[in-house]
Amino acid sequence: MCKVIVFAGTTEGRQIAEFLEKRQVSAHICVATEYGEQLLGDNKHLEISHERFNQGQMEELILKNHKPLVIDATHPYAAEVTKNIQSACENAGVEYLRVLRENQDSSDLGDCVYVETVEAAVDYLQETKGNILATTGSKEAVKYTALSDFENRVFLRVLSLPSVVEECARLGFQGKNLLCMQGPFSKDFNIALLRQLDCKYMVTKMSGKSGGFLEKLEAARACGCTLVVVGRPLKETGISLQECKRILCKKFSLPSQAEISLVGIGMGNTDSLTKEAEKTIQEADLLIGASRMIEACEKKEQDVYVEYNSEKIAAYIQEHPEYEKIAVVLSGDVGFHSGAKKLFEVLGHQVKVVCGISSVAYFMSRIQKSWDDTVLTSNHGEETNLISLIRNHEKVFSILGKTDSVSNLAKKLLSYGMNEVVLYVGERLSYADEKIQKGTPENFVDYKGDSLSVLYAENKNCRQQRATHGIQDEEFLRDKVPMTKEEVRTVSLSKLRLSENSICYDVGAGTGSVAIEMALRAYKGKVYAIEKKELAVELLKKNKERFQADNLEIVEGLAPEAMEDLEAPTHAFIGGSSGNMKKIMELLLKKNPEIRMVINCIALESVSEALECLKTLPVSDTEILQITVGKSKEVGRYHIMMGENPIYIISCTGNCQ
Repeated sequence: MCKVIVFAGTTEGRQIAEFLEKRQVSAHICVATEYGEQLLGDNKHLEISHERFNQGQMEELILKNHKPLVIDATHPYAAEVTKNIQSACENAGVEYLRVLRENQDSSDLGDCVYVETVEAAVDYLQETKGNILATTGSKEAVKYTALSDFENRVFLRVLSLPSVVEECARLGFQGKNLLCMQGPFSKDFNIALLRQLDCKYMVTKMSGKSGGFLEKLEAARACGCTLVVVGRPLKETGISLQECKRILCKKFSLPSQAEISLVGIGMGNTDSLTKEAEKTIQEADLLIGASRMIEACEKKEQDVYVEYNSEKIAAYIQEHPEYEKIAVVLSGDVGFHSGAKKLFEVLGHQVKVVCGISSVAYFMSRIQKSWDDTVLTSNHGEETNLISLIRNHEKVFSILGKTDSVSNLAKKLLSYGMNEVVLYVGERLSYADEKIQKGTPENFVDYKGDSLSVLYAENKNCRQQRATHGIQDEEFLRDKVPMTKEEVRTVSLSKLRLSENSICYDVGAGTGSVAIEMALRAYKGKVYAIEKKELAVELLKKNKERFQADNLEIVEGLAPEAMEDLEAPTHAFIGGSSGNMKKIMELLLKKNPEIRMVINCIALESVSEALECLKTLPVSDTEILQITVGKSKEVGRYHIMMGENPIYIISCTGNCQ
């Protein structure tokens, strides 16, 4: 006993049978020929028969299997068979589904000749000259015999079955004029055949995508051959193959078993698609991606879901288990600043990855630059300290994300005295209106470009990034503002334990010596220098420009009030508190209960205040260090040691438990 009966006479019928077998749904598959049975192969959950049933036999089969769902996937030209199936289902009182392949509207055929029947096609061809390739099937072969000189003029392409060969030979189709082969046939194969046979006409039925109609149409046009298209014999209503699968999934509660591919499609122009990507997209029954990606590569009659949010994509796939091959299309290469990273998290790592041509590979080849020694980054959807990267590296590539990204960068480069940096900007890469420009920052101050553009910066005067902190005091502009000295600064920063992407506060920043060092070390992060004194703020601005510390933001005001609206820090250095030590520490811990803090104290009262805070606040990993620095001073021909005030360095980590 089966759950489904499928009357199969098309590619769609075979695909439904394979779908049911894969999902372990018991079904009876009725095919018209032994060849059709052979195509399905061995199956555990399918019972296959190749008898030609009349209406009564169909009813008997339905009742025998206790009224299963009946699917009619017979050929669109098998009108009589469809009528029998419909009548049998009506008499047996069972659910009936008619699966129809998509049709090609005759208005889209352009230079093709449209006729209603094969007889009409023969009438048209009677008034023409030149060889004819007939692909309408062996059952229509007899109709071509009405053509004068059909034995030489008509080339008949039919299935390679003994009975077919015998019948066609009896009608007069023999030798090179009888082409026995099994499709599907590619566009290139059709082109080769048409040229080999020197055909001026090609006759086909409106067979849709699965019937190879498009491949025939494109081949005919490529060869300058007239395509004669036979329309369907009757107007039917029905559902698509995908709709049928959707109904089956819902009826039998079938989960998704889709093969999911993450496909890098290059820049957007289909010319930059790899062969693997093109094949994966072509075979997909569902295409997912942002609108620009979908527009670049969708195929006609292909189901699409326009979306880039990973969670929504995952939910949609689970809600639509009918799809068997899904391609999620992403710009550039899947592994280079793409949405694939999040998709891996929600879809699992069992997905197939199809690489594409990345923007860096494409662009660097266009400007004839090597990129194996180039720093690669992205400023699309994320904040990147490009100034720091360009300052410390000769070659930097970045994906941009705003129309004014280039202009803003150019202005910053000029403000930091980086006038000689050479910029290459590319937008609309791979498209007909692709634009690539080269110049210095001055040339790009007023530049407005596409939001999705790329940048390559070349800085021959780049600074060598220091491996450790330790800027000499003399390098800072100081005036009369207090400054944390080099030796104390070095120890304090070591205790702070920064990473390259830390978010730091420097409370009571003074000249900014600590803030500058933090900004240079945490070049992928952010540093906020909080300072209340006007003179110190002016020095901070000058030192920021002096060291090209673009990720340093100066906040003028008294802590903790000035810190209220700032993003949560990962690290904080407190060099001055103005008597507000506890309030400052409380706010820091509120913003980040696991924050790492370092406090510098000179006065004993400040030490006492800090120790009282440590007793009452949720911190751990506490350490108190006293250091005294002595530096030599030349007195005549002698060197004497001059001691400086002792400094207390207190460090701790927030304890969220």
